[in-house]
Amino acid sequence: MNSDLSQLPDLTEEEESIYAWQIPIHGFGTIGQQRLKAASVLISRVGGLGGMVAMQLAAAGIGRLLLAHGGNIQPSDLNRQLLMTHAGIGQSRMDSIVQRLHDLNPRLDLVAVPRNVGEDNALDLVKQVDLVVDCAPLFAERYAMNAAALKLRKPMVEAAMHDTEFHLTTFVPGQTPCLRCLYPEPSTTWTRRFPVFGAVSGTAGAMAAMEAIKYLAGFGKPLTGRMLIADLRSQEFRN
Repeated sequence: MNSDLSQLPDLTEEEESIYAWQIPIHGFGTIGQQRLKAASVLISRVGGLGGMVAMQLAAAGIGRLLLAHGGNIQPSDLNRQLLMTHAGIGQSRMDSIVQRLHDLNPRLDLVAVPRNVGEDNALDLVKQVDLVVDCAPLFAERYAMNAAALKLRKPMVEAAMHDTEFHLTTFVPGQTPCLRCLYPEPSTTWTRRFPVFGAVSGTAGAMAAMEAIKYLAGFGKPLTGRMLIADLRSQEFRN
């Protein structure tokens, strides 16, 4: 969160008009909007979960998104990955992601990395942003970002889903536990493909975006030191 108000960027007349419905939100205001404009976020990956995070942050007026996601669009992406299109099957996922986000917010500064996060690039990616949103499906990617975020003292929103359930928390180095604290070892049963509805990943992604917005804008109560567990099969939520 940028605490030096004198360094915050001004809002243009167009931006004040676009964000007129959210600027009056209690505790957010013009300063919150300016903080979002000044902020940068890394999202890995940008599929069903991360794609919703990216859409909501782009719509909210985040200044810069660094997006990491490899591969080409597959038919099986289309039940949940709303930044992909049927016409784009077989083509670059990242090309579709960038186009769709720029259509939504042409003012957005987008940095596209058409590959997944790993130990070889996590540190370089994380050092470029103010906050990380972890939407990666594999523990190796998640651990790499966790290690980089800890080393660089960057907050990380952690979101994951399976079937009709999702988990959400926010890690802040020096203030909360980290991913390795929760999961010292990778799951032995986790697989790359898992059952999920797009509505579940979309709900989790929208809530993860709200975690990032609250932290960066400096209002509300992020899920620091707490984990939200939700099951949309029964609409049960618990901390």
